[in-house]
Amino acid sequence: MTKREGLPPLKEPNATPEPSAGTEPAGAGLSGIALVVVLIGYALSIVDASIVNVALSSISDDLHGGPAALELVVSGYGLTYALGLVLGGRLGDAYGRRRLYAYGLAAFTVTSALCGLAPTIEFLVVARLLQGAAAAMLVPQVLATIQAATVGQARARAIGLYGATAALGMVIGQILGGLLVSLDIAGIGWRSVFAINVPIGAAALLAVRRVPATRADAKPGFDPLGTFLFGVTMVCALAVVVAGPELDWPLWLWSLVAVAAVGALALVRAERGLEARGGSPLLSPSVLSHKGMRRGLAAMVPFSAGFGAFLFVYALIAQGHFGFDGLESGGGLAPFAVAFFAVTLFTPRIAAALGGRIVTLGALVQSAGLLLLALVMWLGWPHPSLALVLVGIGFYGVGAALTGPTLFRMILADVPSAQAGMGSGVLVTSQQMATALGATVGGTLYVSLAGSLSTASAAVLVLALLTCFSVTVLVISLKLPDPS
Repeated sequence: MTKREGLPPLKEPNATPEPSAGTEPAGAGLSGIALVVVLIGYALSIVDASIVNVALSSISDDLHGGPAALELVVSGYGLTYALGLVLGGRLGDAYGRRRLYAYGLAAFTVTSALCGLAPTIEFLVVARLLQGAAAAMLVPQVLATIQAATVGQARARAIGLYGATAALGMVIGQILGGLLVSLDIAGIGWRSVFAINVPIGAAALLAVRRVPATRADAKPGFDPLGTFLFGVTMVCALAVVVAGPELDWPLWLWSLVAVAAVGALALVRAERGLEARGGSPLLSPSVLSHKGMRRGLAAMVPFSAGFGAFLFVYALIAQGHFGFDGLESGGGLAPFAVAFFAVTLFTPRIAAALGGRIVTLGALVQSAGLLLLALVMWLGWPHPSLALVLVGIGFYGVGAALTGPTLFRMILADVPSAQAGMGSGVLVTSQQMATALGATVGGTLYVSLAGSLSTASAAVLVLALLTCFSVTVLVISLKLPDPS
């Protein structure tokens, strides 16, 4: 149960107190404008994870950045973003989700401007680190607000749109980045990929008061040991994922895997002990023990890993083998975007008819799309049928639309509203880690196989791996509860 900032506590879960001046009554849910406002902030954070990829060459020419610095421009954002998500959700539970969303969006807008004004590559790297931290502050508040302020079909629709934003943001980032760099608006070149965030973020900030203000009934306490252990575990895990391909997997890097494993075990033990003593752990074991969250996360990890690998390897093939520029490469993903958005609009109705089997159907359709792509690549290389490739990408989008938003709903269904920030932080962190890991594994596998085999063989084998991810989701889906 939640309470609104500035309003008295609710007497019962479904009670609706009298509204006070300038504040929506509890239970009023999210208005259309409020939902758009929070999804704008989320969309900016997702788009900025990929929009910079197509501008790296221009950044290197302008700021004279080497490969290591350019890698930090990309991965530094993801590092601080993933690292801060759980803490950001916890702060929203404690101090108010609308307040943390507004602070995070303001910081994201300012750091975007700093990225666009960067005079040196070092300045840009630091600005990107800060931009990722700002995103970590605002993103958990989006799902937490939806979870706390909506019920029933309204929640299903809102989470469906959230899921659409998550997937489409990554695709649109690649398309938009290529378009902005090609247009060279006002002669500012690559800087436009960051500058575009400023007016959009400012406009969303002007309407942020339309978002319902929710927070936990009781202010959670601080968990210094849990925060430290979580930070160590995340930093070590992310360092392996991010730096592995760039450093060619040195032996010392693998030692961080052991450190991360020990840190994770210590974190579990510390959080269980703190909760048993009546404390307020950063990651509540009782929240993580809910069946919907536990099984949903088990399916979300291979789903997100497969999605991250698909986008990364697609870009390598489109831009490396076929010589597409960023805009052309992004345009090839248009069938995914159209199919995903169209199907997402009907996902709640399909879920009502099929229940938990909607994820099974999604995994089957996704597998069919991947197998079609593999067959087209194998038989048609080096000039596969463009029409059939686009059909395969469209099928992949349909499967993702049936699977992703439904998993979001399942994972959060049993999470108490008072812990919505923590739950959304755990969900988005798992999603981001799996996506990054998938891109790393898929990209490394493709590059390695392309060097020893043919490009066609490498592409087909990676698509076979992605099909295995989809089959894993299918198997887990047979044990998932019905979405609610």
